[in-house]
Amino acid sequence: MTDAEIVALYWNRSEEAIAHTMGKYGRYLMKLAVNILRLRQEAEECVNDTYLSAWNQLPPDRPEKLLPYLGRITRCLALNRYDYLTARKRSAEFTLQLSELEECLPASGSVERQYEGAELAAAISAFLRGLDEEPRNLFVRRYWYSDSIRQLAARYGMGESKVKSQLFRVRGRLREYLEKEGFIL
Repeated sequence: MTDAEIVALYWNRSEEAIAHTMGKYGRYLMKLAVNILRLRQEAEECVNDTYLSAWNQLPPDRPEKLLPYLGRITRCLALNRYDYLTARKRSAEFTLQLSELEECLPASGSVERQYEGAELAAAISAFLRGLDEEPRNLFVRRYWYSDSIRQLAARYGMGESKVKSQLFRVRGRLREYLEKEGFIL
């Protein structure tokens, strides 16, 4: 079933929409949530909440591509759940991923910086489009899909130290790019 057909089911308020969504994208959404939360039960709840959110948001939303739409919902829900679960304690893996990016992103404390969020996102996208495929994929898999260093090494057939060094170099280039663009002073 195509994305347009599934979205039409949501618009028609057919419960089949959720079943088709689960069948087509359930594994992807679960992997995304597990990579962030590291707990299968929490990830399952997050994915179920994704289906509920999709039900509530379709209509009025009518995404052309359902997978990125659902992925964004799942990621936001998982990050919110992660914040809730780690409010008193800090989990190692995902906190490490966030700290890796801290050095190359501007502080988000001021209202002006928050307003510039869309421009920053566009600049990061432009930077990523300018990278070769392998470093771009490593960066996106690490910081969007929350893959571990071990998963990246296995996926791309390289050693963990090579993955770490490539990510380090990309973060450095990103920092330089953002400085040049005026996002970091």
